[in-house]
Amino acid sequence: MQFSIATMILALSALSTASVIVERQNGGRVVPTGACCVANTSVKQDTCTTAAGAAGRCVPGGNACGGSLSCVATANLECDAAIIERGKSLCRTKVAGGFIDGANVITSLSQAKVN
Repeated sequence: MQFSIATMILALSALSTASVIVERQNGGRVVPTGACCVANTSVKQDTCTTAAGAAGRCVPGGNACGGSLSCVATANLECDAAIIERGKSLCRTKVAGGFIDGANVITSLSQAKVN
């Protein structure tokens, strides 16, 4: 199989662009993959990829992660663009009767502990 130099340059360019986009998503921090975000590294609202491969965010609560943030799929989050947390809209995991905010269930995103 033969590849032209132009094809190789285009492929390398695409790879480097993709890595820059991933790095910028979390301010240079790693983009976690799995049920839990990276302990002592990830911050609330960081972009992550769930164990099922879905796009998500690092949020307090949602999975059994001990003291680490949970990586929750976007489809399972409720977000409020009027409340900003870490430079992004505030999101929390949806549950019956409200939203998970750490160890608490809140009924409104305005009750979330924001930092």
